[in-house]
Amino acid sequence: MTATAAIFAPRGEVLTGAERQFFHDVDPWGFILFARNIRDATQIRALCGDLRETVGRNAPILIDQEGGRVQRILPPLARRWRPPLTDVARLGPRAVDGMYLRARIMAEELRGFGIDVNCIPTLDVAGEETHEFLRNRCYGETPDQVTEVGRAVVRGLLDGGVLPVMKHMPGHGRGRVDSHLELPHTQVSVHDLRAVDWVPFAALSDVPLGMTAHMIFEAVDPYFPATQSGRMINLIREELGFAGLLMTDDISMEALSGTPGDRARASIAAGCDVVLHCNGYLDEMRDVAENAGRMTEGADLRASAALALRQPAGEVDTEALDAQFEALLAGR
Repeated sequence: MTATAAIFAPRGEVLTGAERQFFHDVDPWGFILFARNIRDATQIRALCGDLRETVGRNAPILIDQEGGRVQRILPPLARRWRPPLTDVARLGPRAVDGMYLRARIMAEELRGFGIDVNCIPTLDVAGEETHEFLRNRCYGETPDQVTEVGRAVVRGLLDGGVLPVMKHMPGHGRGRVDSHLELPHTQVSVHDLRAVDWVPFAALSDVPLGMTAHMIFEAVDPYFPATQSGRMINLIREELGFAGLLMTDDISMEALSGTPGDRARASIAAGCDVVLHCNGYLDEMRDVAENAGRMTEGADLRASAALALRQPAGEVDTEALDAQFEALLAGR
């Protein structure tokens, strides 16, 4: 039997008995961790092991380790990273090399804890009106720069044995509000979206995992956010050429309406492969699991293809990589 089409998050640093039983019974495709799940290295490794034990397989474990405000594992367990846009600006013409090294170091840190998926690169193109919740998480203000840096980040993670998740498809850069709190809209024409916002996602359509945007693109579908829009999911598949596993952004976010089950059901019906639910509330997870259902045959094939890319990383001297990164920042 295929896994439930969901990625769930535990509520605390250790699993409760109820969580163990729920994850065992429901068998979600994967798990995601947050700062609330982090205490120390031994605890993180134990939690990752326990999560995989509940489903009886090497399930993917995700995290958002972007840098800046969105960094779940902090010193002394991991390096403190600046916001991506800050480092891209500091690196200047060395941004591709520098962001590769940054991602490679991140991968080494995460893999050491048992985490094998990082929800980057953020391929949204930053603009003058991009909401502050997102802007400094981006990699640039032009589609070419975002594409080049994004590709470097993908290579760095994969070389370190960690899978990347590109987000937020098909582009969140024109959002003027925080989708954690309300639903962004854009009235920009398809012509302009093709020329800017969609370019990085089309260029990196071979990335194995992608995440949707909770945002309405009125020129394509004025009624539903991309996460729950069949038109937008079809565009992601057909026009942008994305053939990987497509997960929602967190359906706990207030950009979406309805119960967690309603949100999950609408997302799967629109064409998403897997629903991401992050707040760790067991009653909501039960609702999501019931409404998301089991992964389709196509989703299962895409998931298997993605997980097959989890390759062991070779030995690496992280101190040497860090020195190279700092040298690039210093212009040497």
